[in-house]
Amino acid sequence: MYAIYGANIVVGNLKMKKILIVDDDDILRSVLKHTLEQQGYQVTVVASGNQALKSFAKTPPDLIVSDVSMPEMDGFEFCRIVRSQPSGQLIPFIFLSARSDLEDRIQGHSIGADDYLTKPFEVKELIAKIESAIERTRRIHAEIVHLMSQFASSPASNIAATAIRENLESITPDNQNQTASPPAPEPLPLTPAEERVFWEVIQGFTNKQISDRLFISPRTVQTHLSSILNKLDLDNRTQLVRFAFEKGYEKVN
Repeated sequence: MYAIYGANIVVGNLKMKKILIVDDDDILRSVLKHTLEQQGYQVTVVASGNQALKSFAKTPPDLIVSDVSMPEMDGFEFCRIVRSQPSGQLIPFIFLSARSDLEDRIQGHSIGADDYLTKPFEVKELIAKIESAIERTRRIHAEIVHLMSQFASSPASNIAATAIRENLESITPDNQNQTASPPAPEPLPLTPAEERVFWEVIQGFTNKQISDRLFISPRTVQTHLSSILNKLDLDNRTQLVRFAFEKGYEKVN
């Protein structure tokens, strides 16, 4: 049932990344566990979505590979629950399923999966997808750390801290009810619909989450996001978050 080829692949710089395998097929679990451990991964295998949630809560993995059709809780529901938790939003998630219909693949991606591989499959391809997903997550984390360190050491952050301190020290009995407001950022050159998507994106929500929150389709979210990036002369979501942070755009609840 499984096309297993090219298992002896050298994967560099793994640092014992943890992978959670979720599948109700005993033989497949054993094959994947053995093969991935040979590549230097630390592998946990479980047989259902419920068991996977318990394992996830105990030790969050660096990547998840999950079947779709399983007893108790299917892979789609498991993925939804993982993606609903802050600790699970950036974990790479790959579906490995015998359900190969287009609608199943679309549903898998729409609920938050990073990839969808159909059975029978080649282990070589699965390992390549795992390595690619882990490297992509590493770059995202590195960019986040870079942005935070940039802001922490920037003159703007020092100036802001000094201004806040001076404003607090200058309060007297005559002006205790007066507060100094920072200058408002320039109005966004966006339509009202685009502006709603803008605020959602800079708060870190995915297209699917924005779709649910604003009651629009993920395709519409992506259309608005593309228009926003074009109007602000930006290339991607990371640059958009940096733009909002540096320009002082902050959602007021």
